[in-house]
Amino acid sequence: MTDGPSVTERDFAAVVFDMDGTLIDSTPAVIRSWTTWAGELGIPLERLLGYHGVPAEATVRELVPPKRQQWAIDRINELELSDLDGVLPLPGATEAFRTLPADRVGIATSCTAVLARARLDAAGLTPPAVLVTVDDVTRGKPAPDPYLKAVERLGHPPQDCLVVEDAVKGLQAARAAGCATLAVVTTTPRKELLADLVVDNLSRLTWITDPATGRVRVKPD
Repeated sequence: MTDGPSVTERDFAAVVFDMDGTLIDSTPAVIRSWTTWAGELGIPLERLLGYHGVPAEATVRELVPPKRQQWAIDRINELELSDLDGVLPLPGATEAFRTLPADRVGIATSCTAVLARARLDAAGLTPPAVLVTVDDVTRGKPAPDPYLKAVERLGHPPQDCLVVEDAVKGLQAARAAGCATLAVVTTTPRKELLADLVVDNLSRLTWITDPATGRVRVKPD
């Protein structure tokens, strides 16, 4: 957690959102894809626990022997890209994108660029100008690289930015980057979310932009 004023007592230069589980509900599609993948490779489903928010390639490299890793990476990418059924915006996501200034918002996701755009399109959300995917960084979450890249592209220091996440690994990445953190309880139990502010979902927030400076403040409802 960050030092200084609480999230609700300060304003921010920019806001960076995680995607899956924060802005969009892709959980059923993700479960279907990874269940199929695990079955094809003979991997028990319980071995997939704890990888939410981690890039698919990193997960594969943890679970699959080296000789089969590239096939396994290509296969999970194929499965996820072909299954977009039921991918929808989570409560408050559409309103947040409608309210926040376009030059003050970004996304940092563990998806590939192709999958991120496909899921955003399926959910009816227009990708922001700053969309950082696993293709843009050497290290994915829980390393800070995705959030550092996003705030760099937005043109603001990480200490002046707010990250919105749903996953433990994502929050670790945000804290390591030096950003303030806001967690939504959409995929992870509240007790596991270490963040500066925790809310049920984005619909429980009001976004306020200063018309003179463009800076953003968040107010829990």
